[in-house]
Amino acid sequence: MTNGNAPQYFLTIYKHQAEQLTSPLIKTLLNIKDTQAKMVILRKAKVSDLSEVKELYQQSVLFHNPWVYAPKDYEAYLQQEHRYFICSSENGKIVGTFNISGIVRGYFQSAYLAYEVFSPYQGKGYMSKGILLLLKEAFGELNLHRLEANIQPENFTSIRLISNAGFIKEGFSKNYLKVGGLEWKDHERWAIINPNWSELKNHNKSL
Repeated sequence: MTNGNAPQYFLTIYKHQAEQLTSPLIKTLLNIKDTQAKMVILRKAKVSDLSEVKELYQQSVLFHNPWVYAPKDYEAYLQQEHRYFICSSENGKIVGTFNISGIVRGYFQSAYLAYEVFSPYQGKGYMSKGILLLLKEAFGELNLHRLEANIQPENFTSIRLISNAGFIKEGFSKNYLKVGGLEWKDHERWAIINPNWSELKNHNKSL
């Protein structure tokens, strides 16, 4: 799909966002070395991932709950058009996942982002590297103008991840989502804008 060698044009997105940020992590990501960047790869989900993904969710239950729950239909999950896995470039093992959904074109050019890291890979920097590759895909290949992530206010680790990647908090949504089909949860709305969005790119793709 794509690897850690983010092109210079894409890094300008983060330099633009970083003008509003002072986090040491965002500066690290902007100046990432090739050896660090190759820590992960981003690829589309495959049907053959089924057994590995099931095992990952099973071993992540205590870590994930109550923020996220395992899919009820794994086959549908793997067939989502923009379901991506972050994998270790060393051994190919899945360490986390991103999903881009609800893409609306026309005058909107926006979509929603969801993500999870699997246990025992949390806190090792995989998602911090992976989100750069995901944004490269979203703003480069998909040419989205805006990407939105909705996060429970108490999920500080998740908020830190997207904040460091350049997302800006836009608002608060009461009882936004029935998480796991169990309980309605409040969410904060975070979003990032693609300063290099081009209407011409979408036109060329449709030709």
